[in-house]
Amino acid sequence: MHISSLALGLLAIFVTISAAIPGSTSTAHLNKEYTEEHNGVQYTVFEHANTGAKMSYVNNSGICETTQGVNQYSGYISIGNNMNMFFWFFEARDNPTTAPLAAWFNGGPGCSSMIGLFQENGPCQFYNGSSTPSLNAYSWNTLANMLYIDQPIGVGFSYGDADVNSTVSAAPEVWSLLQSFYAQFPQYESRDFGIFTESYGGHYGPEFASYIQQQNAAISAQKIPGEHINLVAVGINNGWFDSMIQYKAYIDYSANNSYNQILSPSDYSTYMDTYNSKCAPAISDCYNSGTDDSCSSAQNTCYQDIEYAIISSGDFDVYDLRQPYKDPYPPKVYQEYLGNTTVQNAIGAQSQYQECANDANSKFQETGDNTRSFIATLSDVVQSGITVLVWAGDADWICNYMGVLAVANSVSFNGSDDFNSKDLQPYTVNGKETGRYKTVDNFSYLQVYAAGHEVPYYQPATALQVFIQTMQEKGISST
Repeated sequence: MHISSLALGLLAIFVTISAAIPGSTSTAHLNKEYTEEHNGVQYTVFEHANTGAKMSYVNNSGICETTQGVNQYSGYISIGNNMNMFFWFFEARDNPTTAPLAAWFNGGPGCSSMIGLFQENGPCQFYNGSSTPSLNAYSWNTLANMLYIDQPIGVGFSYGDADVNSTVSAAPEVWSLLQSFYAQFPQYESRDFGIFTESYGGHYGPEFASYIQQQNAAISAQKIPGEHINLVAVGINNGWFDSMIQYKAYIDYSANNSYNQILSPSDYSTYMDTYNSKCAPAISDCYNSGTDDSCSSAQNTCYQDIEYAIISSGDFDVYDLRQPYKDPYPPKVYQEYLGNTTVQNAIGAQSQYQECANDANSKFQETGDNTRSFIATLSDVVQSGITVLVWAGDADWICNYMGVLAVANSVSFNGSDDFNSKDLQPYTVNGKETGRYKTVDNFSYLQVYAAGHEVPYYQPATALQVFIQTMQEKGISST
């Protein structure tokens, strides 16, 4: 049901005393705040004057985060006509009034950030086969105020008319959501802000960070109204950054990983021949021409001849090479939980949950977005001085650590030569070795042992430690 239909339950309306956010050229347009009720659930509604965004959310649902005194808000930000993006916000468990703010984005493209919330780094998880969640001691809201966002429209609980068909077109909508969030919760405006993401986040992370920096510059130059976002950190685990590098890594990893060697030496040679004769030339055509057709064609060629062909050759889970194909890990218990009407009403959800939306994914495929490289954008972000971490669980196949390391070594910044020549060192958490890493200046790489695609699920203590270090604008280091 569209948010506008909730007007039948309108209880009160008032205009906020303050004018639009700093940078506005007019004081005539004021933000509006009121309450409304639907299905017995009361929503706070906030209309943001500068962006036209509308926020409708519930307070303290009691779902997931049950720590005494820790507030949470969940609901929608309508960033356009019938364009409703779902968010779920959790205060920090410690010092929320001074703690930084971080946003989490799952990948896909077209997959919900509820994956990260319930299976990776959120305040609760499902343990020992339970159908109800319990508190996660390693939740990232231990340090930061955490914002989980279902994007683009059509993903997770987000619903309405979807107009996003690429990473570049997704960034403005995320920025609009953040602007509306700051307008409603101005206490977070000056806080340090971090973007953390995985998988297709190898596209999302660099582009979202770059777009925020561009908007910050435009705001400073008084070219647009808006709130400056104090972006200090970007973290991307098991990311998909560059097709040329990472399609080759499928072959290298399949033949040389320490868990499950899928390809024999002869198979390896055959796939390398195919990569060099078909896949790599198609990707080069995409990189050189930049057209949707060439990039989409390259995606289809490399998927069929490399990715799908290798996946079809063995019985393994692409997100955890140690698991069989038909036994996905971690378990999907949380999906049944989010399908419960009582839970949906409590968190203010207005649509049925879709973990990964085919429609959203198809739009990205049509533009060949998957094939496009974001190494140059990532390099720009590193060069800007923001603390950046790229990391990967070494049991993941789909965005494996060999490809991520090769991407990291391709990033261009002042310390590139030192970074490329530096050997990986043991990474420890309280004296226990859990990976290998290297850091130069504001850029770090980490390989996490015995972890699949969703690293925080497998190695929660390691994930929390690197999150804290990165948000504190430090290169990661052993403890």
